[in-house]
Amino acid sequence: MQVFLHHIYEYQKGLRNLILHTLSKSFETQAVDRLEKLKIPYFVQNVSDSKINLFFGNKNCVDIIRLIGNKPLNEYSPEEDFILGIMLGYGMIPQCARYTAKRRKQNSSKKEMIA
Repeated sequence: MQVFLHHIYEYQKGLRNLILHTLSKSFETQAVDRLEKLKIPYFVQNVSDSKINLFFGNKNCVDIIRLIGNKPLNEYSPEEDFILGIMLGYGMIPQCARYTAKRRKQNSSKKEMIA
């Protein structure tokens, strides 16, 4: 929970607009209660029977996560993955490289299916 509290601090100080925090489901109520008390928008995504992804931060960013939908991160399209990375504050150049690699892989898979 210490890292979670530090993420809240970073959001409140304007260092981050969106945070993705993975935690045990046993801490979900405590974490959500804290975010609601602070009036910080959030979205909960189940990862497994024992873990959740908790997205929180700027309402516009959280709304985009809601629009993408409640699906595992590994099922994000290359475009969704790129948007998430940029919103989380990852470097633009590495995100561009990641996006192009994912698109190339996706395109080569489609060509193999046609052949």
